[in-house]
Amino acid sequence: MEKKNLELTKQLRHELHQHPELSNQETWTKQHLIDFLKANTKLEIVDKGLWFYAIYRAGKGKKTIAFRADFDAIPMQETLDIPYASQFPGIAHKCGHDGHSSSLAGFALEIDQKGADKNIFFLFQHAEETGDGANQCVAFIKENNIGEIFAYHNSNGMPFKSVNVINGTSNCASIGMTIHMEGSPAHASQPELGANPAFAIAKVIDAIPMFSSLENNKGMVLCTVIQVDIGERAFGVSASKGDLLLTIRALYEAEMEQLRKSLEELALAQGEKYGLKVSFAYHDVFPETKNHIESSDKIRLVCKAKGIQLVEMKEAFRASEDFGHYLKETKGAICYIGNGEDYPPIHTLKYDFPDEIIETAVELFKGLAEL
Repeated sequence: MEKKNLELTKQLRHELHQHPELSNQETWTKQHLIDFLKANTKLEIVDKGLWFYAIYRAGKGKKTIAFRADFDAIPMQETLDIPYASQFPGIAHKCGHDGHSSSLAGFALEIDQKGADKNIFFLFQHAEETGDGANQCVAFIKENNIGEIFAYHNSNGMPFKSVNVINGTSNCASIGMTIHMEGSPAHASQPELGANPAFAIAKVIDAIPMFSSLENNKGMVLCTVIQVDIGERAFGVSASKGDLLLTIRALYEAEMEQLRKSLEELALAQGEKYGLKVSFAYHDVFPETKNHIESSDKIRLVCKAKGIQLVEMKEAFRASEDFGHYLKETKGAICYIGNGEDYPPIHTLKYDFPDEIIETAVELFKGLAEL
């Protein structure tokens, strides 16, 4: 990577870090990235509202490839004493999306200056943290006839600057599930005259270990209780309303769907037994992110050719990644670039994206564009 481009990219990362924005609110971030590309490249820019993409055109008949980066931040306080610390209280880039989008912009600089033999799309995506972004952007794949798409995420617990890849599932599917039960209130001395959701919700919670057990599933299945909210703080009134919030996730999307179905069926049955109205709501929906072997192999080839340390991941991440939406529409893969084995984990107060891995990401993307 050219030194000047690397320095520009690092400066961009620091500017993004100072102005973090939450999912679906990334107005300044999106515009700043567009302004950066307009000032430093001749690439075509397509503004899609909450997100955008840039295009390098090699010509008709050339292969088309895309690279994606996310740019939202998370609701966490910045406590690090760094010169480019977040200027927005309670919001910070503690997942490294400032680094992902800066890396993609740096890659765009290199392609604009040196050219390529493919039509390259640089996709800058909003709202990865909530799962909204890729779901809203996914039509981009068919609209532009994208033949393959790549992305990376930074990660702790991996050798510094190493590229980590896996065939098949790289990130589990997950979904936030709310089970709402509503009956009727009664005096606490006469609970039999009302319909209290507590026992029905307890039965659902009690069944979770069975539904998620290894004996009943091919892959890992998890159901995490997030919140139980039943009744009011009034000792004279028997509860009449209750919410059970769960996060369900699985290595295989089909098994996550089976878990969701089982929870719904049990909740409805318990609702009927106890005279309750039952409803469901879903949030933060993430698909299984499943790498295509052909694309993962290309990452391996580039690492070998460029002397980048390659690590074969032994298992998928439990955490979800909305990049899976794209991989349902075309070939592609996501990999992980190591922050260092003892580096602070993402989504923690001590974390800050390491600028040193920007060049690794850009060189990897350049190599993939050349294959």
